Amino acid sequence: MYKGASHKIWSVLMVSPFVILFLLFWALPLALGVWVSLHNWNISSGNLGFVSLDNYKSILTPGTLYYDLFMKGLKNTLYFVVISVPPLVLISLGLALIIDNLPRKLKPIYRTIFFISYSISVTAVSAIFLWLFNGNGGYFNNVLESIGVIREPINWLGEQPYAWLTILITTIWWTIGFNMMLFINALDEVDAALYEAADLDGAGAFSKFISVTWPQIRNVAFFIIIMTVIASFNLYGQTKLITGGGPEQSTNSLIMNIQTSVFGMNQLGIGSAMAIIMGLIMMVIIVLQYWLSYRNKE
Repeated sequence: MYKGASHKIWSVLMVSPFVILFLLFWALPLALGVWVSLHNWNISSGNLGFVSLDNYKSILTPGTLYYDLFMKGLKNTLYFVVISVPPLVLISLGLALIIDNLPRKLKPIYRTIFFISYSISVTAVSAIFLWLFNGNGGYFNNVLESIGVIREPINWLGEQPYAWLTILITTIWWTIGFNMMLFINALDEVDAALYEAADLDGAGAFSKFISVTWPQIRNVAFFIIIMTVIASFNLYGQTKLITGGGPEQSTNSLIMNIQTSVFGMNQLGIGSAMAIIMGLIMMVIIVLQYWLSYRNKE
């Protein structure tokens, strides 16, 4: 009896740090955000009173300033999610497959090479790619001009679709290592006996990937897709520091417009409501992904 009580106490002690951190850094901020979104709350004046769902109505009513701001940011963010998630997943999978087939001594070297960019801050990454894609004297323009590909410098940061292409390349270079490491770990867990059996049956590389590799890493791939969608939805640093939301606010992400509502327009209540709606949209997308995944399994 004493031993059972002791186990329960130790279980509570082990779980308590997670519960405390969950409450402090997720549940309580979320509850506070919902509460603030129901009030007319300014940064300078503070809480000016309860307004119920008026903030949400202002955001979702066509023709209002906040509706245009929210929809423009949402449109840009969804566009980035669509163009960024496939390459971030497929390129990382390709790199993982290549590294998985390297000699054992070379694997740690190449894993480190491709993962090290993920440890660099967004400020440093943005500074690097600002120099690379600068319209006047940028490295890429100089190289393309010197080999005769272009005659005039490309305005990478001031014209579309070049601005989005710059953000996409920056994001891929910066974050590809994280997804790659998850895929490598998943590939390491695939039973080698399955490959040996496939070899005996005369299966080629593509057949082995479809019949052996993919079924074994599918759950990890699904997790990576979800995490990549969430990360792309949170686009902020690259566009803020590289393009500044331009040209003509075409790369303004939803988080940037939420920041504008809060600090530029002094509307913390509106900004909180936008953040809540953004979170709900992300939840709907993730639920749809779960549903599609389970449907494919059946």
